[in-house]
Amino acid sequence: MTDLVIYSAYFILLINVVLYTYSFFQTEKANVFLVLYLAFVFVMQLTLELMYHLAMKNLFAINIFFIGQMILLGLFFRSILKNKEQKNFVSWSLVSALLVLGIQLCIDVTQFLKFNLFAITITSLLIVVYALLHFYNMLTSNKEYYYLTIGVIFYLLTSTILFLVGNLTIGLSNEFKLMSWTLNAFLILVYYLFILFEWKVSFSLKREN
Repeated sequence: MTDLVIYSAYFILLINVVLYTYSFFQTEKANVFLVLYLAFVFVMQLTLELMYHLAMKNLFAINIFFIGQMILLGLFFRSILKNKEQKNFVSWSLVSALLVLGIQLCIDVTQFLKFNLFAITITSLLIVVYALLHFYNMLTSNKEYYYLTIGVIFYLLTSTILFLVGNLTIGLSNEFKLMSWTLNAFLILVYYLFILFEWKVSFSLKREN
């Protein structure tokens, strides 16, 4: 069941990469940072899957994934925020987060080679803050990337909570761990479906016509 959900998520992600890339190059309406983010996530997901099947340690790649996700989604939300103060906040908080993570790495380089819950939490919650800023702006303006923003908030909040709970329950049974991974895979699938629905609403030919 878990494998079916995971590979379904990969398939939906691939569709998103193709559709948003098409919309960017053909109509130049899809945001470039969003396209880069989707491509980055797809490459990282395939890399992590390959490393898993080769029985390679992939925790450092997971850390790269979360940091890269923070940077690209941070730049995405910065580019669609209209308020100068909000843009500056995104810029400074991104730089600050990278500095904090860099200091952590300098103090203990092994943190990059293990499950770094601090990095996962700070990178995910920062994106949620950016998404909430954009969501707040949409209350009085056009609903640009509305469903995608909802998907970002929903997925990153729930997955972060899941990671925190999972870290506190390491000693529990393998059945519980499997249930946690299955739930996370389902959340990813739902998140990618939000992104796909955003394309249908905002960029499909029917919408443009």
